Amino acid sequence: MTGLVLPALPFPLQPSGNPACQAVVSGGALVLTSGAKSDLFIDPAGEEGARPDAGRLTGLPGDPDFTFAARVSIRFGSVFDAGGLLLYLSERRWAEVCYELNPQHRPSVVTVVTRGTSDDSNSFETAGGPLWLRITRSGRAWAFHASEDGAWWRLVRYFTLGEATGARIGFLAQSPDGPGCTAVFDSITYRPSAPADLRDGS
Repeated sequence: MTGLVLPALPFPLQPSGNPACQAVVSGGALVLTSGAKSDLFIDPAGEEGARPDAGRLTGLPGDPDFTFAARVSIRFGSVFDAGGLLLYLSERRWAEVCYELNPQHRPSVVTVVTRGTSDDSNSFETAGGPLWLRITRSGRAWAFHASEDGAWWRLVRYFTLGEATGARIGFLAQSPDGPGCTAVFDSITYRPSAPADLRDGS
């Protein structure tokens, strides 16, 4: 199957998830529009067999260490509308760093790590403008960063998901309580290395 190609990425992206996202590429930017009631989150308080889902685009990087980043702008409409970067291993093992509208109606950085069920960690609120998000792989460790200017990066999550062979990375949009959410990803970058220090803002 032919994948979606972005100039900044050395690998194609394949769609998956349900309801599917609508994807448009324009001038190097990716515009994702989620389906209604879409939510890639397995609630710890929910039914054990439940597997909520959301459309996404992911690809397979060919490097053991890498840094993947993008600036995201969201047209927020409903609480929990979100767009973000995704690390995906299987339907029960994945993680995401998102720009999301929190219950106080403030745009915020949210991270989720799923090992069977999901956790949920809100990091910081923003003024509502575009936000840069980043996924880094360094050996068996992963790091999520966020930046309000694309220059100084705040570490918001450091974790492992164990064996990472076959890990896919890419983009996600979701609207758990709403009719859909549109996220625009631009300034997309990929490099086959990790920062020397994940905590110094570089």
